[in-house]
Amino acid sequence: MSKPEILLEGVVFGESPRWHDGRLWFSDWGANQVIALDAENRPEVIAEVPSFPMCIDFLPDGRLLVVDSAQRTLVRREPDGSLVPHADLSGVSDKPWNDIVVDDRGNAYVNNIGFDFPAGEFSPGSMVRVTPDGSVRQVADGLAFPNGMAITADGATLIVAESYADQLTAYDIAADASLGGRRVWARTPGDHPDGICVDADGALWYADVGNRRCVRVREGGEVLAIVELDRGAFACALSRGADPKLYVVGQNWGGDSSEPTGQVVAFPAPAPGAGRP
Repeated sequence: MSKPEILLEGVVFGESPRWHDGRLWFSDWGANQVIALDAENRPEVIAEVPSFPMCIDFLPDGRLLVVDSAQRTLVRREPDGSLVPHADLSGVSDKPWNDIVVDDRGNAYVNNIGFDFPAGEFSPGSMVRVTPDGSVRQVADGLAFPNGMAITADGATLIVAESYADQLTAYDIAADASLGGRRVWARTPGDHPDGICVDADGALWYADVGNRRCVRVREGGEVLAIVELDRGAFACALSRGADPKLYVVGQNWGGDSSEPTGQVVAFPAPAPGAGRP
């Protein structure tokens, strides 16, 4: 596919892009900021949370949720801009909390890496469900570095990237928002999927840091498209409506640099986003 359009440079460590309310939002973990881009791609700092990781998603009423991994909490941005506690995650794990996806009923699914990445010894990760009233319950375990998550357009399936297993794993979402029916949605041999998003054709895009690309796949693993970057691709999001675009946040990984290498870029996409986030 075509070369990307560069929308923003100077990002310290971009992650967790989300299309919301007609514009792109993302987290700059290195700057501890949640940022939204306007129509001219000018950045607006929406919130500041001193945490790494710091993934985001939105409640059905539009309020922002931020995973404050440093404090092991989920915080909520109120209409006046204040950040308030939404849920306490500390009783489940003291290891890093990572990605989040919220269903259309306001249930938030948050995953936990399970070990101190990158220096700690590997241990399987888990996932919790946070109800709208803030109660927390573990709903999945045994995940090999759980990363990006998405919910399909019909609200029936949650997909999580298992970066250390080279696969995308799916769960059925029950009426009570619990998870079951675990299965492999697609294997990604040689790729370590990170951030993901689903599109209106039922396909899924995943970002791959090491291979510096994003890949579009069907359930079962058929590769439909690949876009290449000149640096690690950490996560991706799709716009909605006409003229869809795939937005990717990426930066150099594993090297020393005196300047931020993070970028937000966009590619034309064959289908708009669907489901959540």
